[in-house]
Amino acid sequence: MVKPPDVPWPATEQDWEQVRNFNKKLAWLPRFRIRNRFTPRVIQALLRASQIGGAGQLRQHGLKAESKVIEVGGVPVAVRIIRPRGKAKGVVLDIHGGGWVIGNAQMNDGFNVAMVNTCNVTVVSIDYRLAVSTPIEGLMEDCLTAARWVLKDDRGEFAKLPVIVVGESAGAHLAVATMLALKQWPDLLQRVSGALLYYGVYDLTGTASVRAAPADTLLLDGPGMVEALRLLTPHLNDQQRRQPPLSPLYGDFTDFPPALMFAGELDPLKDDTLEIAERWQTSAPVEVHLLPFSPHGFIHFPTVVAQSVLAYSREWITARIEATTR
Repeated sequence: MVKPPDVPWPATEQDWEQVRNFNKKLAWLPRFRIRNRFTPRVIQALLRASQIGGAGQLRQHGLKAESKVIEVGGVPVAVRIIRPRGKAKGVVLDIHGGGWVIGNAQMNDGFNVAMVNTCNVTVVSIDYRLAVSTPIEGLMEDCLTAARWVLKDDRGEFAKLPVIVVGESAGAHLAVATMLALKQWPDLLQRVSGALLYYGVYDLTGTASVRAAPADTLLLDGPGMVEALRLLTPHLNDQQRRQPPLSPLYGDFTDFPPALMFAGELDPLKDDTLEIAERWQTSAPVEVHLLPFSPHGFIHFPTVVAQSVLAYSREWITARIEATTR
C-alpha cells in the first residue's frame, strides 16, 4: 500500500483541535445509511429546497450557471456549466458525491465558483441520474457521456483546453470509472491532464478498512457499508462487483494522468484511496495525503484544515493546467 508523504499536512495544533472539536459534534448526528429508496428521495427534496436562490449567490461573484442537456451516442445527460468572466484556461469536469443516491450538480457551486475564480477554468458539473431509480451502470454511462461531450469538443468552446477530472466520494468512484471507460478512445483520455479525487470508493466489495469499520464511524454507517454496496448492485455477486470499471481499484491505469488524492484517517474508505494510489502510481505520478483526525466528507466542514486542502487543490489544478499548456 502506498505510503503518504512523510511531511505532515501543514496545520497548527490549534487547527487540529478545531477538527477534533467538530468531530465531537458529528458524533451526535445520525450516520448516512443506504437502506431503502424512500429516505434518499426525502433528503434529495430537502437539498433542492435549500438550493432555491442559488442563481443569486452566483451573481454575487459576477457569475452565472447554464443548465443544459447534452447528448452523445443517443444518451442525454444534464450538466451545469459555470464559466469564468474572462477566457478559460482549462476545463474542470466535476462529479458530485452523495453515495450515488443523493446530490446534484448545483450542490458543488461553492467549490466550483472558487475553482472558476482562482484557476480561470470553466466547470462542467454532471447531473447524473441517481441510484434510487437507476442501476449504478446508468450513472456510469451518464458520466462517460458527459466526459465524451467535453473531450470531443475539438472545434468548440473546450477545444485544446486541458481537462481536469474532479470527484468526491461516490463522485470519485464515477470519475475513475469514467477514465477507465475512456480507454476505448485513447485520444480522448490523452486530453485529461489530471484527476483530483477526495476519499473515493474504489472497491464495491469493500476494502479492509471498510469491512473493519466500527459502529462509531463518523458520518458513515460503518457496520452497514458492505451491505449498502451490495444493495447498489443486487444483481451481482462479489466476483462480478470487483470487475472494473465497476470497481475501479482493479482497472488498468496505463496512460492515466497525474493525480492528487485525499483521504481522512478516520474514514472507513481510507484503504480505497491508499490502494488505488499504489496501483495508479505505476503509470503516472500520484500525490496522496492522509489527513489526521479527519472523517469522510471533511472538505465540507467549517475548519481551517478543510479550507487549506481546498486551496491546495486549486493550486494543483492551476499547476496541472500550466504544465499542460507550456
